[in-house]
Amino acid sequence: MTDTPYHEKFPVGTSVRIADLLTLREFHRTWNYHNKLQEQQLACHDQIAVASQVGFYHGGDVLYELEGVPGVWHECCLQPA
Repeated sequence: MTDTPYHEKFPVGTSVRIADLLTLREFHRTWNYHNKLQEQQLACHDQIAVASQVGFYHGGDVLYELEGVPGVWHECCLQPA
């Protein structure tokens, strides 16, 4: 399956694992566009949560809100639980 715009990997209700701290720090350091990770989100590394909302930034970037976890999450910062 190829990645196509406006198609999420993790539908609402899916359990996900937030990426490890190294991955989150690198994304935080290098991402210069919309919905940057906030400092408080780095502390959420390796947590398991459920996708509660899925949205798409213009152009197809998939953004998630997670139950009980602050912030907006980019798909590349999540993995299957």
